[in-house]
Amino acid sequence: MTTITQHDIGAIEQKVKAAHPPFALLKQELQQVIVGQHELLEGLIIGLLCNGHILIEGVPGLAKTTAVATLAAAIRTSFHRIQFTPDLLPSDLIGTMVYSPATHEFSVKKGPVFANIVLADEINRAPAKVQSALLEAMQERQVTIGGETFKMDDPFLVLATQNPIEQEGTYPLPEAQVDRFLLKIVITYPTRTEERQILDRMSRTTGKISVKPVMQPEEIRAARAVVDEIFVDDSIKDYIVSLVVASRDPAAYKVPVKDLLQYGASPRATLALAQAARAKAFLDGRGFVVPQDVKDVAHAVLRHRLGLSYEAEALEKSSDDVVRALLEHVPVP
Repeated sequence: MTTITQHDIGAIEQKVKAAHPPFALLKQELQQVIVGQHELLEGLIIGLLCNGHILIEGVPGLAKTTAVATLAAAIRTSFHRIQFTPDLLPSDLIGTMVYSPATHEFSVKKGPVFANIVLADEINRAPAKVQSALLEAMQERQVTIGGETFKMDDPFLVLATQNPIEQEGTYPLPEAQVDRFLLKIVITYPTRTEERQILDRMSRTTGKISVKPVMQPEEIRAARAVVDEIFVDDSIKDYIVSLVVASRDPAAYKVPVKDLLQYGASPRATLALAQAARAKAFLDGRGFVVPQDVKDVAHAVLRHRLGLSYEAEALEKSSDDVVRALLEHVPVP
């Protein structure tokens, strides 16, 4: 049984208060360029705090690429954008061995994946073998080229954008790779008010909004250590486990989605829910997690980890509908 005193929580909250200001500045910089899209902006920051990769889905023109480029510009780190196309090769991502006629030796030429922040733009427009080339880098945070292993820099964050799979010229991501994304954020069209703000702010060919670096990598690493200290009560842990187990055995929790699912979330989802909930508490300035933190991140953590059945597709039910049912029927502590 986990025990913690009010004094302990107070000490954690003091650390949160000290580590929080750079992230508030970061969000302000992002909001200078991106109108609305609250879930996207918060998700990008949660990814930084949790050292987790993020998949962003939306139709073209919703500022997915712009949001990631703005995030990279606001942090003093290296940034590479990789445009995924059908003719891309794995070596175009990770690098290859290059022969030098002068020295008669092979040397390693590193690919664009070697950066602190990597934007995999339109990742589902490249075939599966190219998508899978990111797996080792994303999971093991290392890349092997010609028998030699190279560690990725810290922080290392893959932010991938994709178009809805119904669009022509897209390849569904392998399930093994999708599960390695901490969050999947689905963005939609802006409201009428937000659309007008976009028009007022962005309808010009010169004088684009400049983004200044407001965060150092050291501040990210320090904040992650604080996030790890944020208290999660045993009842909250049980709630997280119940949500994930209910996705595998919905009948046991009387969740009416049994015929909609082929398979439920993996144990990686359990860990991701706890990590993301801690990060949400950090952003709200708390030293402890509440059930609402778990609910707030549940859709982004679970939606890409659920396998829908053919019946779900026939009924036009999405994974968000399943997550919504889980949140409604699993008892909240």
